[in-house]
Amino acid sequence: MWTNWGERARILKSEALTVYLVARHPRTPWYARLLAACVAAYALSPIDLIPDPIPVLGLLDDLLIVPLGLALVFKLIPEEVLAECRAKAQATAQAPTSWAGAVIVLSVWLVLAVIAVAFIWRLVRD
Repeated sequence: MWTNWGERARILKSEALTVYLVARHPRTPWYARLLAACVAAYALSPIDLIPDPIPVLGLLDDLLIVPLGLALVFKLIPEEVLAECRAKAQATAQAPTSWAGAVIVLSVWLVLAVIAVAFIWRLVRD
């Protein structure tokens, strides 16, 4: 059962990336581009209409809004644009992960966190 949910989550993530690419594709009509940008922003954003910690309703908006938005975007764009963007999204998802890049980003965040804590500590101490 969990394997099935994991596969669905992976597909949803890939489709969200596809919609992002559709929004940036030059052959996408303006109205589909606008809707695709909104759906991609909502799907990839950490901010939800209903926060996830609220039982049932928090996840229900993700289970309804994102798939319905994806379906509507896919109906509005030409089939060849969709196929091209899906291929690009799958190639991006299969690209190797840069561990060096992740270490650099985490290091920057760690340094900023230490600076913030030191600043707050000085404010509280004085």
